[in-house]
Amino acid sequence: MAVTQTAHLIATQPRRSVVAASWTALGALLLRDAVVLNKHLWEFVLRTLIQPFLLCFVFLFVFPKIGQGIGGHGDAAESAFATILVPGVVGISVMFQGVQSIALAMAQEFGFTREIEDRVQAPCPIWLVAAEKVISGTLQGLLSAAIVLPIASVVHAGGVHAQLALHWGIIVTLVPLAAVAMSGLGLLLGTSFEPRNIGLMFGFIILPITFLGGTYYSFDRLAPVRLGGVHWLQVLVLANPLIYVNEGMRAAFTAGPHLHLYVIYPVLVGFAALFLGLGLRNFRRRVLS
Repeated sequence: MAVTQTAHLIATQPRRSVVAASWTALGALLLRDAVVLNKHLWEFVLRTLIQPFLLCFVFLFVFPKIGQGIGGHGDAAESAFATILVPGVVGISVMFQGVQSIALAMAQEFGFTREIEDRVQAPCPIWLVAAEKVISGTLQGLLSAAIVLPIASVVHAGGVHAQLALHWGIIVTLVPLAAVAMSGLGLLLGTSFEPRNIGLMFGFIILPITFLGGTYYSFDRLAPVRLGGVHWLQVLVLANPLIYVNEGMRAAFTAGPHLHLYVIYPVLVGFAALFLGLGLRNFRRRVLS
């Protein structure tokens, strides 16, 4: 009799829809990542700041002090280089945040910790677990940009000043788009490389992207690099998603030259869609394998 009553109570309880259960699980996964980030907040801040700070400290403070100017001699030339470099370090901070918060975390979760097995048991589709990681990486990328820009803009030698000009319409649209694209890249890399091959990922993927991504120079400055009249380096870097991120950051934070926005926005949307599509496919394959 008691069993019958219990079964009747269970049968009469309102059931949540699949969509409602999925949203609840997504919120719980995001909340878990937020709690973990809060517990390691200072680690996140130091990890975010150390590379941009060192770049600005060496190139914009130490070099002018010792007379080893970058971009030319004199405060004007060094200030012009600072105007190029500051948005560049914001761009690579967003990129590295996507790689570190997703790709490196996935290397651990698919590796020895096997934490991914707990995550995919959440009452939601498998793809939503991967999407949660992208959302979390995007939010961390936005936070890193907000932290890095003020620091990078003030770490200069006397007489050297980055000419910043905030364009809020571009900031509120392009910076989130860049964070999504770089988080998608992190998802793709994290699902494409085995944990034991993470070193190869940095050596063969991240390093070339960083140095050929326009962090230390703008796209138009590559024009003199030619081979038989062909601007081969400008053509080559167009396959690099970071060049569009950094050129977009220059459009958002400076009044200097940059790629046209009608090129930057569609290409970043295309890269984001490509990275997310391939990353979600690889994630599902690895989880089900």
